[in-house]
Amino acid sequence: MARSCTYKTMKFIHTSDWHLGRIFYGIRLTEDQAVVLAQLIRLIKDERPDLVILSGDVYDRAVPPPEAVDLLDDVLSRIILDVNIPVLLISGNHDNPRRLGFGSRILKSRGLYLRCSLHTQPEPVTFHDKYGKVNVFGLPFADPPEIREVFKDETLHSHNSAMKAIIGKIKTQRTRGVRTIVAAHTFAAGGEESESERPLSIGGIQTVDSSLFSCADYTALGHLHKYQKIGDKEVYYSGSLLKYSFSESEHIKSVQVVEMDGEGACVIKRIPLTPKRDVRCIEGYFADLLKPGAGTYSSGSVSTDKASSDTLSTDDYIMATVLDQGVILDVMSRLREKYPNLLHIRKPSLETDSDTDLKGAQHRKLGEKELFKSFITEVTGEEISEEQIDEFDNVTEKLKKQERTE
Repeated sequence: MARSCTYKTMKFIHTSDWHLGRIFYGIRLTEDQAVVLAQLIRLIKDERPDLVILSGDVYDRAVPPPEAVDLLDDVLSRIILDVNIPVLLISGNHDNPRRLGFGSRILKSRGLYLRCSLHTQPEPVTFHDKYGKVNVFGLPFADPPEIREVFKDETLHSHNSAMKAIIGKIKTQRTRGVRTIVAAHTFAAGGEESESERPLSIGGIQTVDSSLFSCADYTALGHLHKYQKIGDKEVYYSGSLLKYSFSESEHIKSVQVVEMDGEGACVIKRIPLTPKRDVRCIEGYFADLLKPGAGTYSSGSVSTDKASSDTLSTDDYIMATVLDQGVILDVMSRLREKYPNLLHIRKPSLETDSDTDLKGAQHRKLGEKELFKSFITEVTGEEISEEQIDEFDNVTEKLKKQERTE
């Protein structure tokens, strides 16, 4: 499928990790997501790009709630039918590729290019600008076992070797003078994680070498929720649509507007998104947190000893660290009188182990296999056997494949 660019040079918008249907500490974020997606639609109307790239994790889970499906339908309809801008969408590790990819052959005639099923020969969407052709490849997320099955290659056991095999197929389609854009959902080595990403791998190394994408003039990655550039090439994570954990409180969520010249060089504008409610971490003594002026904000904490020009909205999603040593009765409900969306309280004085938070953060970054091994060791006092590890891998691999294909 080929399209002509309306601009002199290729222009596109890179976004990712919408996680529609996400629940944050019991709060459904669909309304919050709709607010920032309305901003994205306004940006698309203003910029008039030739393409919007959505790099996976469209939904938060394989079977999304109805309101998440309705929101995606509304947003894509407004972009494609009302603004007449095509969208290339790939599935991520949170998505069910069969459900998300339904009707792909019909929808591409209207400008919705769904890349949810892995093929041995990736099919590009081709654009033409004043300098010639631009091929855009969308690579859906797939586990190494799935890739081994598709490619009939039993040597593909890691995410890196699997991605290398896929990129090799793209290289065979490269033609001199034709620029290349790749959209992929993966964990590039050197990327910075947050607490809200689900591990890609059941066990072993889940990262891929960013140098694999050297064949592309721009690589639009999804999976990691922080905006970041990886390596020396134009390999970018646009980051998630919203802050999905308190570890992301200092992130600035955004999308990227990219213009590519005839040599493949990119001019990139990062456009911030303004949420309905921010995600903040505050800290202080209980009495100070309740004071009328205790809404000032400095580096993620409530400032009680000096003024600040950055005022904290009490309507934000809040995690409060209460520094008092003694017991405080009904601390959550009393703080919620001032901060109605207070979602979590930390009280360091009540933590019996000074390393509790560190251990918790480390456990959140472990994969399923590492967590299982740790659990077995703690319960039995013995190391897990190789036979048990193999059986765990077989069971979890079957379950994960079943979840993604049902």
